Amino acid sequence: MTTTTEVPVRLDFDAHAHDFYRAMSHLDNAATKQLDKVDFDPKLRDLVRIRASQINGCAYCIDMHTKNARAIGETEQRIYALPAWRETPFFSARERAALAFTEAVTLVADGHVPPEAYDAVAAEYGEGEVAALLSLIVTINAWNALAVASRAWVPGSYEP
Repeated sequence: MTTTTEVPVRLDFDAHAHDFYRAMSHLDNAATKQLDKVDFDPKLRDLVRIRASQINGCAYCIDMHTKNARAIGETEQRIYALPAWRETPFFSARERAALAFTEAVTLVADGHVPPEAYDAVAAEYGEGEVAALLSLIVTINAWNALAVASRAWVPGSYEP
């Protein structure tokens, strides 16, 4: 038997901060353009979004980005293993560097971004790619903060 709990919306953010919501959408589009410009792997984009959203406890974003990842061919195994990516053989060195950098930036208050996290990502990616990745991480963390604080978007409601 499945039990569901309704999590009430706290604030209709779109309605009450429409201009800011639009600005966030523009920021998201700008990050996507940067990622496209450096040909950043679309599957890894969603893995980064999922991992940051897991850390931030954003149910809506986890739901959205796991659905998007599946839609572009990401495997269930890698999605499920994401919280324990260090303990699995499912991710390349390049992906591991991006995930470690994602965690460091997402948890910036826990010791800033350690040199080893930056050095690892810089060893795997060019400066333009690191800048695009950082743009993505900052953007998903902003979306997570909005979604967690306002509960404006209902988990499970997103359709790719």
